[in-house]
Amino acid sequence: MFAATIVISALDAHWVRNILLEKSEEYDSLLVENLNHQIFLRFVVPAAFKYKEIKLRDEEQSKWLDQVIRSTLHSFHVENVNIYGVNNVILYSFDKQKIGLKNAGGVSYEKAIEKELTSRLVRTGNFWELLFWFPKETKIVTFAPLHAEKRTTSSLAGPVLGVLEIVRDVTEDYKKIFKLQVLIVVSCFGVMGILFLVLRFVVKQGETIIERRAEERLRLEEKLRQAEHLSTIGEMTAGVSHEIRNPLGIIKSSSELLKNKMIRLEADPTIAEIIIEESQRLDSIIKDFLDFARPKNPDFYPCRLDEVIEKNLTFLATQIEAHKIEIVKKYESPVSEISGDSAMLYQAFLNIFINAFQAMSDGGCLTIHLKQESDFLALHFLDEGEGILEKELKKIWSPFFTTKDTGTGLGLGIVKNIIEAHNGTIDISNRAVRGVDVRIALPVRGR
Repeated sequence: MFAATIVISALDAHWVRNILLEKSEEYDSLLVENLNHQIFLRFVVPAAFKYKEIKLRDEEQSKWLDQVIRSTLHSFHVENVNIYGVNNVILYSFDKQKIGLKNAGGVSYEKAIEKELTSRLVRTGNFWELLFWFPKETKIVTFAPLHAEKRTTSSLAGPVLGVLEIVRDVTEDYKKIFKLQVLIVVSCFGVMGILFLVLRFVVKQGETIIERRAEERLRLEEKLRQAEHLSTIGEMTAGVSHEIRNPLGIIKSSSELLKNKMIRLEADPTIAEIIIEESQRLDSIIKDFLDFARPKNPDFYPCRLDEVIEKNLTFLATQIEAHKIEIVKKYESPVSEISGDSAMLYQAFLNIFINAFQAMSDGGCLTIHLKQESDFLALHFLDEGEGILEKELKKIWSPFFTTKDTGTGLGLGIVKNIIEAHNGTIDISNRAVRGVDVRIALPVRGR
């Protein structure tokens, strides 16, 4: 854009010079014609009658001609006037030292003798002034034929008597045009700069949008691959769980019968009790598999999160006391209702409570913070456990990933499925001081 501005400036300067020269030629043509007329009528004709012969070396004739020329050119800003004879000798000049100078007209003189008017720009200044088209002085030099006037013929131009050279100083005019030119160039540069900034901003925004879309596409592809992977695992898990559950039911019922029989026979029922207990644990694991593989659709009804939490705390009262957990509730009123399945939310919160209790095996404080944020209810579970390692934080949503000695690693996956089925979000992060912050956001009813 800067190069384009320089090119525009150069073209503009060339165009300005041409216009200035063209207008000066028109102006000087009229000026020369008027001067020619005044010289012929007010000096040539009267001097010819009075002196019979025109001799500009005569001081009286020279002063007469000088008076005619200066009165004619008064207020026309003419710097110098030279009159050449037909022999290319300067016969008259504002600069007295040039009178009598021979062969000073050059090519322009030869064209004027042939009745051709010519004008040229003469610029003076140092290298940099001329390079940047801001000369110290700018002059227009015009050569025109000085001819006799014939009133009796159709043509007013008679024979050529000599050549007129007029030098006009147009420095001020050129400076004004140059200032206008600079203003135009600066304006162009400013407009180009603004356009450049706008285009840069648009391109930057476009790049940002493209990057976001690319990242979003990668996330969607990753989610799709994960969903396909989970779907495959879910189908396999559901099939295996179904096949295991039937014989497991038989084992459990047979163990209960065996236990009852051993009690009647006054035998030790410990082995039967172990079989029953392990069967129940295995059944619970299978239930987790099925809940993860085949998540249920929520049965939406108006419900309040604080009531669901209170129900969880009532059920867990014994464990809270056993683990020496202090429960701090911060419910910002009023608490809006949501549309949800209270049973499924109860199951999700139960998993979170149990994880928090296991993280605080030596006791601690569990803060439950419920508040409304715009169109969502934000629920925070803040424990004081050891937190989660950064390398493990990225894997907590992966199926079957667990840091515990026992467990299936499906608990958080089930919680996430339940929350997302309620059009909500869940996020788990380490707290700044100690522990973990589990944040759940669920849309307010009717929003």
